Amino acid sequence: MITTRTPLRVSFAGGGTDLSEFYEREYGAVFSTAINKYVYVTVKRHGDLFNEPIRLSYSETELVERVDDIENSIARECLRLLEIEPPIYISVVADTPASSGLGSSSSFAVGLLNALHAYRGERVSAGQLAEEAAHVEIDILKRPMGKQDHYAAAYGGLNLFRFLPDGGVSAEPQRLPDGALDDLFHHIMMFWTRFTRDSSSVLSEQQRNTERKMDDLLAMRGHAFQLKALMSDGLDPVKFGRVLNDTWQLKRQLASKITNKEIDTWYRRAMDAGALGGKLCGAGGGGFLLFIVSPERRAAVREALGELREIEIGYEAQGSRLLFPLAE
Repeated sequence: MITTRTPLRVSFAGGGTDLSEFYEREYGAVFSTAINKYVYVTVKRHGDLFNEPIRLSYSETELVERVDDIENSIARECLRLLEIEPPIYISVVADTPASSGLGSSSSFAVGLLNALHAYRGERVSAGQLAEEAAHVEIDILKRPMGKQDHYAAAYGGLNLFRFLPDGGVSAEPQRLPDGALDDLFHHIMMFWTRFTRDSSSVLSEQQRNTERKMDDLLAMRGHAFQLKALMSDGLDPVKFGRVLNDTWQLKRQLASKITNKEIDTWYRRAMDAGALGGKLCGAGGGGFLLFIVSPERRAAVREALGELREIEIGYEAQGSRLLFPLAE
């Protein structure tokens, strides 16, 4: 039996520049961190006494005869990619709902591939896991998305990722002054909007708008480098929050469904209560609102968003890892 744990991520700046429509013309850059919310995947040989050769358990349960019959498209294509034959059992559980803006589908793809490689007796690099997962979602399933989530899930930690015109990706782990990382997470507040959304419709429109939004996307790429520079000297929450606010004001213009009246109202109320800046996580339309808030203003922001559920997040240094069997 194989079990993997793969982190979700928070993207601070640069999202959208990891789409091929942008980085094939101008290199992209994203500043993001893995967080201590996870997708867990278990893979084992399915027992001979069961009636079906393949059992797949996630928010639904699938009992099928052949890999081609699997409805979960990521699971089906990962099994095809690695040429896994039945009988097989796959179980998936996650710490947050799907379609919540934290990269859960990509974390699932990375975690499943990691588990399937281990099932075949293989250990592979974080870079290979990220590329294979991106290949499944972008090239095979033709999803309108970028690569940032796959790399954040595979590598873990706080990184600046560069997306190059030839399709290559470079990962730059951030080395910060002592205490800077703890300080950053002590200033983060996250609130669940209760909305989940399929990011495809948002990202499809964003892809179509890329050419006329190039100046905005270049500015958002610049925000990723601004945050990298800021954190290299330790956290300045006022400046960090200002950059997040600037990038959110640009992001919300990239497609019509990125925000709505309720999200805008919550954002404004948090800012009026003392938040230093923030953004909606993920492609848009729902999920989690993230804010940078000084400790003395946390109670006020919490009260201003009283109808939303707050979640605590922490830093995760590791990417997708094998939990069982324990690595030697």
